[in-house]
Amino acid sequence: MKKLSARRRHPLAAVVVLLLALAATGGLYAAFAPAGKAQADETSQSLTIKEGQKLYSVGCASCHGTGGQGTSDGPSLVGVGAAAVDFQVGTGRMPASSSQMAQIPSKKVIYTQAQIDQLAAYVASLGAGPNVPTKEQYSKDGADIGRGGELFRTNCAQCHNFVGKGGALTAGKYAPSLEGVEPKHIYEAMQTGPQNMPSFPDTTMTEKNKKDIIAYLNAVNGSETENPGGLELGGLGPVSEGLFAWIFGLGALIAVAIWVAARTAKAKKS
Repeated sequence: MKKLSARRRHPLAAVVVLLLALAATGGLYAAFAPAGKAQADETSQSLTIKEGQKLYSVGCASCHGTGGQGTSDGPSLVGVGAAAVDFQVGTGRMPASSSQMAQIPSKKVIYTQAQIDQLAAYVASLGAGPNVPTKEQYSKDGADIGRGGELFRTNCAQCHNFVGKGGALTAGKYAPSLEGVEPKHIYEAMQTGPQNMPSFPDTTMTEKNKKDIIAYLNAVNGSETENPGGLELGGLGPVSEGLFAWIFGLGALIAVAIWVAARTAKAKKS
C-alpha cells in the first residue's frame, strides 16, 4: 500500500494518467463514428465518379477526349468544374447535335439529374473548377431587386436586353432569352461563361451580386409581374418601340392629313 501511495504521489503520475485517458478517448473516437463516416463518404464519392466516367465515355469522349483533354471537335474539360457540366447538360446544350453550328441552343435534356451529378463529379475530378451552387446562393431571399437591376443593365443588358429577352449578336450568334430559365442555371452561367458569354467569378461579381441579378430577372419575368407602363411590346426595347411609333404614329398622321385635305377640297367645292 505504501508503494502504491508513493507512485500516486509521483510528479509524473498525473501526466501518465492524462496521456492514457487521451489515448483511450482518441482510440474510441477513431474506432466508432468519424472513420466509418469518412470512409463511407469517400467510397460513395468514388462510386459517383466511376459512374460518371462510364457516362462520359459513352456520351462525351468522342468530342472532348477520353481524359477530357479536348479534341478538334470539343474543348478541354479540365478545370471547367461541376457547375459547367450541370449547366451545359442540365439545359440540354450537351451533348451537342452538331459542332458546326454558330451557337449550340438549349434543347430537351436527355440525362436524369442523378446522371448529371455523376458526370459533374467525374469532370470535377479532372481539375478544380466552380462547384454547383447551393439553393441558398441563388435564392431570392434577402436579395436586393433594385441593385440587381442596376447590375444587370450594366453588365448584361448589352446582349440580353434590359429585361432578359435576349438579342442578336454577330455571325449567327445570339444572347438567349432568360425568361423561364432556372435560377441555378443563371448562376452557373455567370460563374462559367458558356459559349459567347464572359464569366463573372466571385472575384469579379460577388455571390450577393449574382443573387440580386437573379432576383431582378425573376421580378421582371415572373408570371405575377404586371407592366406599370401598359403594353410592353415584347420588352425588346427602343427598336420595337420605335417601329411601333413609326408605323402606327406616322400612319395616323398620314390618315389625319388625308382627312384634312379631303375636308378642305370638299369645302372649296361647296
